Amino acid sequence: MKTRITELFGIEHPIIQGGMHMVGYAEMASAVSNAGGLGIITGLTQGTPENLTKEIARCREMTDKPFGVNLTFLPAVTPPDYPGFVKAIIESGVKAVETAGNNPQKWMPALKEAGIKVIHKCTSVRHSLKAEAIGCDAVSVDGFECGGHPGEDDVPNFILLPRAAEELKIPFVASGGMADGRSLVAALALGAEGMNMGTRFMATKEAPIHQNVKDALVAASELDTRLIMRPLRNTERVLNNAGVERLLEKERTLGDKITFADIAPEVAGVYPAIMKKGEMDAGGWSCGMVAGLIHDTPTVKELIDRIMAEADAIITQRLARLAGARVAA
Repeated sequence: MKTRITELFGIEHPIIQGGMHMVGYAEMASAVSNAGGLGIITGLTQGTPENLTKEIARCREMTDKPFGVNLTFLPAVTPPDYPGFVKAIIESGVKAVETAGNNPQKWMPALKEAGIKVIHKCTSVRHSLKAEAIGCDAVSVDGFECGGHPGEDDVPNFILLPRAAEELKIPFVASGGMADGRSLVAALALGAEGMNMGTRFMATKEAPIHQNVKDALVAASELDTRLIMRPLRNTERVLNNAGVERLLEKERTLGDKITFADIAPEVAGVYPAIMKKGEMDAGGWSCGMVAGLIHDTPTVKELIDRIMAEADAIITQRLARLAGARVAA
């Protein structure tokens, strides 16, 4: 299947693996790229620019297909070494970068000069238009269903995607609620040129995370996520667990007096305990409502092949049959 996204990134299928904290290692990215999608190494997960350089090199040993690096720009008292991370990406010859968080405009000249294609994650049309204006090559449009940070507008993809299609000239992919061939066809119908999957890729054989996390995703329904940090206007969608319930109780009790320090035990530094040790009640970890559509843990190739086969069947059989019936009438 050829779309503007496959042409832009030189990939076979219009499927991108989003950057995920403590998940986006070389094992994950290379598996997606080898299966025909665009795998993404999560830059900040590597800790330092030097470690990112090593992870990129390790990924190159696992695949000869295109892959990218996610770089999330976050406000912090002591920010990460962003100049070092950008330099590592450029010097390593990576040609695709997924940016997220704050506006990446400051870093665009260096990335573009290096011939890097930039796709920016956005949760609104206005932010997508800003990404287009500053020179991003594509946008990943995140609907309210998505795991992680859905923004504060609460607009689901059935509205957000066609609105993006009405406004944008650059190509965009649908993110949030994407799991299978039905998701891909729906995204294409709504104006997207492909889809970005995060949570779904966590429930695969190659995902370098604890089996407890994968089992939790398979067991979860679409009703099992919660929104945390809403009072702080830093909303995050996470899978419910005992740690999340503790956090939500603090939000209910403290109301508008709550500070990040109050909930730090349930959100700060919990990812290693969850993703590596499988301590499922440690706190909040990003998970989309799409968990309700996850019923197994295939290999990445099995998953992508299944998605593309299902999408092809929907387009060439069911939709073609409906169109044929209309013509016959």
